[in-house]
Amino acid sequence: MKNRITPRDQEHELRDDEFIVSKTDTRGVITYCNRTLMRISGFSEAELFGKQHNILRHPDMPRGAYRLMWQLLQNGQEFFGYVKNLCRDGSYYWVLANVTPDIDAEGKLVGYYSVRRKPTRKAIQTVEPIYRQMLEVERKAGPKAAPDASIALLQQLCSDQGVSYEQFIIQLDQQ
Repeated sequence: MKNRITPRDQEHELRDDEFIVSKTDTRGVITYCNRTLMRISGFSEAELFGKQHNILRHPDMPRGAYRLMWQLLQNGQEFFGYVKNLCRDGSYYWVLANVTPDIDAEGKLVGYYSVRRKPTRKAIQTVEPIYRQMLEVERKAGPKAAPDASIALLQQLCSDQGVSYEQFIIQLDQQ
């Protein structure tokens, strides 16, 4: 779903004790969200339920970040990452997201849980220039190759630091 919201430079922050919780089906359609998500995003329950989670996608987020998330989830792994989300009024908020496959009693994938919390300012200051680089790589690579090109850049940046992507995220969270 393409957003028709014009982004503006106004940030909202989660409180230190707040968590955003949502659940989607296997296609990323929102089936549950808590009041914290509604409050910070400005979207009502009716505007969120039954919609693709990408209704919150901010254009400053590289497509590669989402491709990486889906690759990990489809392999049955969790995803941790810093995400800039778009609010209904065009403002934004940052989160440290943890997305986990939701497996039923028979072992079947039924969707995904996401729990997000307030990231540190230092983590945001670290990932913003990386995301700008990823967006530039995506622009140069063209639409079809963009996500994979920016994932390659991210993995190279991590490799240059001698860490995996997961280690990179954990280190940022611990700073």
